[in-house]
Amino acid sequence: MTKLQLRSFIYQLISFGILFIGFQFLIKRYTNLSGWYIPLTAFVVGTILAPQFQAVKTKDGEKLFMKWIFMKGIKQIK
Repeated sequence: MTKLQLRSFIYQLISFGILFIGFQFLIKRYTNLSGWYIPLTAFVVGTILAPQFQAVKTKDGEKLFMKWIFMKGIKQIK
């Protein structure tokens, strides 16, 4: 695993974690869901809304890209 692949994994994990915890709190507070439905719903919403990071080898070297449903196209990070 290269440095950029590790960085993309960490970025993706952090972004999902923040969204998962945030949505879990919001679901507990503002809905009548209980039990396993709270983390399951937060997991699905977090998975859909979290940005996707990927390290790709190009002719110029390895680069880090991000795709998110709230942004048009793919953005080069590094």
